[in-house]
Amino acid sequence: MTVPIALTIAGSDSSGGAGIQADLKTFAAFGVYGASVITALTAQNTRGVTAIHLVPADFVTAQIDAVFGDLDVKAVKIGMVAQPAIIDAIAAGLTRWSPRHIVLDPVISATSGDRLLAQEAIDGLRTKLIPRASLITPNLPEAAALLEEPVASGAAAIASQGKRLLAMGARAVLIKGGHAEGAESIDYLIGADGVIALAAPRIATRNTHGTGCSLSSAIAAGLAKGDEVESAVGHAKAWLGAAIAAADRLGVGRGCGPIHHFHGFY
Repeated sequence: MTVPIALTIAGSDSSGGAGIQADLKTFAAFGVYGASVITALTAQNTRGVTAIHLVPADFVTAQIDAVFGDLDVKAVKIGMVAQPAIIDAIAAGLTRWSPRHIVLDPVISATSGDRLLAQEAIDGLRTKLIPRASLITPNLPEAAALLEEPVASGAAAIASQGKRLLAMGARAVLIKGGHAEGAESIDYLIGADGVIALAAPRIATRNTHGTGCSLSSAIAAGLAKGDEVESAVGHAKAWLGAAIAAADRLGVGRGCGPIHHFHGFY
């Protein structure tokens, strides 16, 4: 048996609910072996981020080359990139190693609202990482920030923003609807063949820490196992919905707690 391998390039969450920790839990839940490249250390818990320590860009490079030089990586998920020098290191590494699948989650802020990406780094996302991505997974505020536009409201406006993000070079775009209102949370998958609306019931819980990280890593896990993008997104959304529904069972922290990555096991 050869286990599929996925790599997460992201920041560390000291409380374990988001970032590298959430990604590795997600990979494990999908039966995928997880490797990691850490871009930043955060002092963080369910109530917010209190400090960020950036990893030097040359050490990010060293981690990337160490992983790809030995492991047969089938898919890469990129999360918190923090600053331009780290974006440059990631882009150069992806050029050297040419992984087949890249899922980019353009993390700008944590669930708590704390800023995780320097303003000057947004242009690097647009020009150096988005054009390499198989799929990008912005939420509504992130899509607006990448386009320097107001947050979209309504299906037509969201689809329009998705098409403009697609024009930046990504092969597909998934705009997540969690920040919208209504009984359903609707994500929009935009690709060369059109727009697909993916609806799911909105779950009443405040324990949603790490949802964005976990969704993108679940999609990367599906791609690592051989799924096509639409199938990987569908499986990831179904898994995430169950993980959010089970989140209140964990009782972790006194703020916005994590989802239950291993709801299928305990």
